[in-house]
Amino acid sequence: MSTMLSINSTCPIVINVAPLLDGMSDDDFLEFCHLNRELRIERTKEGNIIIMPPTSSETGNRNFNLTVSFGIWARQDGTGKGFDSSTGFQLPNGAKRSPDLAWVRNERWEALSAEERKRFAPLCPDFVVELRSTYDSLAALEEKMKEYIANGAQLGWLIDPAERKIYIYRPNAEVEALDDPQSVSGEPLLKGFVLNTRELFV
Repeated sequence: MSTMLSINSTCPIVINVAPLLDGMSDDDFLEFCHLNRELRIERTKEGNIIIMPPTSSETGNRNFNLTVSFGIWARQDGTGKGFDSSTGFQLPNGAKRSPDLAWVRNERWEALSAEERKRFAPLCPDFVVELRSTYDSLAALEEKMKEYIANGAQLGWLIDPAERKIYIYRPNAEVEALDDPQSVSGEPLLKGFVLNTRELFV
């Protein structure tokens, strides 16, 4: 299979591929993503493909600051592996998702085979972050966060810089909304990690 796309849009595009690519295998989807490396591509549990163009410079800078802050903690902590926004995961429900930031405990990562690590790892990260950009639908991101939790995530943050809010998701708990917080803690899952939100809300 060889499928390249030319996209000129700032908004995510959802393509129902069922009529065109019925039976698209995991290998086909992986090749599709490799052929379109400049795009972030996800696939829903229903099989629809979501194509997300490159972020704006402002969002990219926020994501960079987020990744750096978390990466410093993850290296010092050493109990898990951190992943950036270009990483795909195959969730238990079949969806292929790419959180803006993800973290997986070492024991779960090490349980994967070498071949599984080279592909979209077949698991849901323990910790996920979605950083809302200008053109992202808040409702769509909220549904994605619920999906992460339903598929095994232990902690999820939905960061909305425009509204200066952070929504915290945990299993078997109501969503907690923080209004213009100075910082947010990853305890108890991420021991000692506190994110200073000032670099994200500027």
